[in-house]
This record gives sequence, structure tokens and C-alpha cells, in this order.
Amino acid sequence: MTTPQSVADAPAAGAPRSTVRGADRVAGVRTPRRRPRRRGGFVALRTVVAVVASVVVAFPLVWMLVVAFSPRGEVFGRGLRLLPSALTLENFERVLERYPVGAWFGNSIVIGVFVTVLTVVVSLLAGYAFAQLRFVGRTAVFLVFLATLMIPVQAIMVAQFRLVNGLEIYGTYWAVILPSAATAFGVFLARQFMLGIPQELIEAARLDGAGPIRVFTLIVLPLSGPLVAVLVLLTLLGSWNDFAWPLIALKDPDLYTLPVGLLYLKGQTNPDYNGIMALAVISVLPMVALFLAFQRFFVQGFVRSGVR
Repeated sequence: MTTPQSVADAPAAGAPRSTVRGADRVAGVRTPRRRPRRRGGFVALRTVVAVVASVVVAFPLVWMLVVAFSPRGEVFGRGLRLLPSALTLENFERVLERYPVGAWFGNSIVIGVFVTVLTVVVSLLAGYAFAQLRFVGRTAVFLVFLATLMIPVQAIMVAQFRLVNGLEIYGTYWAVILPSAATAFGVFLARQFMLGIPQELIEAARLDGAGPIRVFTLIVLPLSGPLVAVLVLLTLLGSWNDFAWPLIALKDPDLYTLPVGLLYLKGQTNPDYNGIMALAVISVLPMVALFLAFQRFFVQGFVRSGVR
């Protein structure tokens, strides 16, 4: 049953909305504001910029595929061919027959796996120490460790060469693996991720008598799945594409990795550019497949670690 007061407070039928909103403002009632619609021109411009950027980024990959599947010598023809005149696999067959591509591929896998395992283990342990353990000089040590990111890799290659030569491992797998067994960025990423782990879980485990090792293995490590995925992808990609240090540390062509093998093909008297592109396709495809398979964990790990 309506009362006379409620009838008086209700807006009159047929009253314009502006009058009702004005009355609400006078009465102190706030009405929700509608968000302004985005301009269609801005959305169209952003779409055009994204398409152009995608074309620019994808064109080298498309050109690599075109040259790899084109007949030999067609790359020197007149005009720009966006499609091969005839699809052929002879470039892949010729490269696989003349050069130890299988050995280079296996070397890249062996070095990449060892570097990835060592880097992930060291990064997780060091990140846990910097994030959850309390010790004297923790912040100072971390800042000094983080400052090494500003040192270019080329500036320490002479010291690395003297180190591996003094350890008598020059020219072996370990000459490439050991200097890459830990990265400052991996430790930084692990620390940032582990700072976001709820302290209530860690404190509860400590109250139950768990030590630092048990806390790491039972609490921190099971929650670090996205972090491990990011570290594995970044480390494996970096090791797979590394060129400068394997070129210095390896002297036997049978121990070359795929990037060094590409330079070996290019350094021939009569470079086979179709074969070089075929070898580049062989080198790129495993990493593309790996990234597509773990893309979800890759993005999630970066978001949870707070790295933008």
C-alpha cells in the first residue's frame, strides 16, 4: 500500500529525464554516469597500426619460408616473389646430406637442456633465499647481483675464455654450459614471484616445525609452476639462439650448435642461400612449437611476478 509521502516522492508520469536528474542532484542523490563511447576512428587507427606492425614482424619469417621452399637460385631472380614458383624440398635434402645438421641439432638440444636445468635450479634457490630468508646484507648483495644486468655479455667474454681455458674444458660442451648456468635476470624473476607467495602459508609451515628446505620443497616449489615455465622457456630460447659464446668456446665443427652452423654455411666459398634458409627453418620451428605450447604459462608467470 502506497502512502501519500511515497506518491509525492515518485517522479510524475511523463516528466522529462533531465528534470528528474536535476531533482536528484538537488536532493543529493547521485545517478550513475554512462561511459563515453570510444570513437570509431581511434579503434580503426589502432587496428591499422596493429596490422602494419604484424606485417612488418612477420615478413622476414615469410621470406625465410619462401626462400627455403623455392628452387635454388630463384632468390637472385628479378622482382620480389612472395610465393615460390614451385614448392621443393631439395634445399632441405641438400643441407642434410652435405652438413652434419643432425649433430648440430643434437648439440643444441644437449646444451640447451643442461643450461636450462642448471639455470632453473640456481634461479629458484637464489630467488627463494633473497625473497624469504633473512640474513645480513641481503639487500646489498641482491642490488650488487642485479647491477650485473648492466654489464654487456661481450665485456666478460675474455674473462670467460680465460676461465674455461684454465679449467681445461675449452672446446667441450661444458665450456658453453657452465658460464650460462645462472643469470641475474632469472634470479630477479624468481625473487619477484616468490615475494607474492602468501606469508601465512610459510609461517604456518614454520610453526609446524618445517625448516627452510622443507618450506621450499613443500610450499614454495608447488606454487611456482608458472615461474618454472617462464624460466624454462626464456632459458631454452636464449641457449638455443646463442651464437657469440658457442662460436668462441667450440672449435670442432661436429660440436657446433645450429646458430654456429648457419654461420658455417654462410662462410663457404659459394654460399647456398636457399640451404641457409632451410637450416634456419629447421632451427626456428622447435622453439616456435615450444612457445605456442606453453604460451599460457609464460604470460601467467610474468603477470604473477609483477614484471611488465
